[in-house]
Amino acid sequence: MKLLFVSLGCDKNLVDSEHAIALLSDAGFESVDDENEADVIVVNTCCFILDAKQESIDTVLEMARLKDNKLKALIVCGCLAKRYRKEIQKEIPEVDAIIDPDGIEDIVDAVRDVLKKKGIWEDTPAPGSKSHARVITTPGHYEYLKIAEGCDKNCTYCIIPGIRGPYRSYPMEDLVKEAEDLARKGVKELIIVAQETTCYGLDLYGRKSLPELLCKLADIKGIEWIRLLYAYPEEITDELIEVMSTNRKICHYIDMPVQSGSDQVLRRMGRRTRRDEIGKVVQKLRRSMNDICIRTTLISGFPGETQSDHEETYRFVNETEFDRLGVFEYSAEEGTPAYDFDDQVDEDVKRSRREELYELQQAIAFEKAEGMIGSKLRIIIDGYLPEDEVYVGRSYKDAPDIDGLVFAKSDRELITGDMIDVIITGAREYDLEGEAVNESAK
Repeated sequence: MKLLFVSLGCDKNLVDSEHAIALLSDAGFESVDDENEADVIVVNTCCFILDAKQESIDTVLEMARLKDNKLKALIVCGCLAKRYRKEIQKEIPEVDAIIDPDGIEDIVDAVRDVLKKKGIWEDTPAPGSKSHARVITTPGHYEYLKIAEGCDKNCTYCIIPGIRGPYRSYPMEDLVKEAEDLARKGVKELIIVAQETTCYGLDLYGRKSLPELLCKLADIKGIEWIRLLYAYPEEITDELIEVMSTNRKICHYIDMPVQSGSDQVLRRMGRRTRRDEIGKVVQKLRRSMNDICIRTTLISGFPGETQSDHEETYRFVNETEFDRLGVFEYSAEEGTPAYDFDDQVDEDVKRSRREELYELQQAIAFEKAEGMIGSKLRIIIDGYLPEDEVYVGRSYKDAPDIDGLVFAKSDRELITGDMIDVIITGAREYDLEGEAVNESAK
């Protein structure tokens, strides 16, 4: 039978989807890209903020309309499925089964049960390994490695702990096996993700074990870059910084969400660091790695955020000069403490504050890009633009889909996943231009 799997939301969801596709593939399903060909459609949903929730609802409704055609089973899983199970059952009766995020391993049983009730299930091979079997849906030279599930931070704006549960690290040996399997499939760049990566191992081993895990992953043949996302500033240890600064495979790049530069707002958010503490972590990272690229995220218009709070955040960004920065307007989520806070901020104010922060960051980022001209960078090739006769790649400073690109000219023929050195010759806002150094691709 033919399967269409739609994965929405974050990279953690994508990892879950790839595991589920592998299980369904082992059970005899054939993946297709066209919803009109599918016998079974699975939608892995997200509901982190309002926009993600709406995208998930719209996608499920769109797929539900196919029930009048060839579609035999529609399965909904992921965060929206858990948060709004009763509403989905009531409002979208075309949905045949709903699976919580922690039930993704049971996807084959869920699909089988739906088809059995309709009298159209056929015997198929038993599912393969549930520990690290995975179908790659990224371009293939980079992949995400999810090292933990859930979160214990309980920030007042975040629904994730209520949906995904408490923090649970995956055993290190399983992660190493999964990474080895990805490397055998051609993956060169591992991107480490979780709701929070820097607490890895506390629940399993009684200590923060991310440095040890990174070293084990760096020992895997074929893995060239390891990139760290979602590192909370209060959990970044000297040991982690030491491993990052000394192991050549670990990118001098870190995604460290700070959310605000105002102590008053940080307290209301339930964050565990204050502005000065965040600044000290940034200084420590830059002292140890003078070329480190620090990405962060901010929330504009959190309940109770005054103009003075916004100005504090603005000054903090201006002083800190983060290399990469994203800003999200506060989204009031039912079930979170902040949803019931007084002094909700007007939508127009949220938007204007977000735009002011982006304008500031744009000036910082453009200046940093100009400063790269004349330097040499190693990049990984993501593709080729024949109309411009340039290769598209990323440096260690650029995570896929969220950061900039490097457009490189080369006299040699390159393929996706090749890693080459380039001299930077120009800057296009957030992106760079370069020319390949005259050496063979590696």
